[in-house]
Amino acid sequence: MAHVVMNVVDVPAERRDEFEQRFAARAARVKDSPGFEAFELLKPAEGGKYIVYTRWTSRNDFEAWLRSPAFAEGHRQHSTKGPVAPTSETWAFDVLQAEYQ
Repeated sequence: MAHVVMNVVDVPAERRDEFEQRFAARAARVKDSPGFEAFELLKPAEGGKYIVYTRWTSRNDFEAWLRSPAFAEGHRQHSTKGPVAPTSETWAFDVLQAEYQ
């Protein structure tokens, strides 16, 4: 069963450009992780809540990514420059049904 993780990041208006630039400059090594299926950075049409969407073959694959050196490298900006957003939350789901074109 596929596993989806979404980080909902509430980015203040004055830091949105910085947030988007950090993602553009990230290591982007998630695509090489076993079990990785998809990544999307969703920009809000209104408000400041961005969603970082990832899809995995299984929860175990996602958890292995969290423990990987590639994950640490991809999040280095966060640890050296501090967070862009004061709040965020993580939502995790197992996919029960899906349709694609």
